Amino acid sequence: QRILRLAEMCRRLETEEEKVLPFYPSSLSECEQQKARRILEEIPNEPLVRAMQDYIGLERFWQRFNKAKLEEKALEQARAALANRNQDLRKLLQRYLAGVAINQKVPRDPQPF
Repeated sequence: QRILRLAEMCRRLETEEEKVLPFYPSSLSECEQQKARRILEEIPNEPLVRAMQDYIGLERFWQRFNKAKLEEKALEQARAALANRNQDLRKLLQRYLAGVAINQKVPRDPQPF
């Protein structure tokens, strides 16, 4: 009950993009989607299925949760790639600065004829 109430409160804070296109499109075919809708509309006769009907409202929560986890993993990978790139650039900069320092130490005596 508490999670559903919080989800309703959070719905007001969603951006327009999230309200219009909150998740990626379904990977099910049209036939599979229709079959899933028919199954969900049937009155359950098993106790476990009836108990699960109480949690259908959490489906949107789990979709959002999974989407957030996927985005988190993608950001972690992007951060790791940027850290590697940053390290490579620092090494190149150190080599460049070491080369400049060596060139400045070389005496610049005029060449005798």
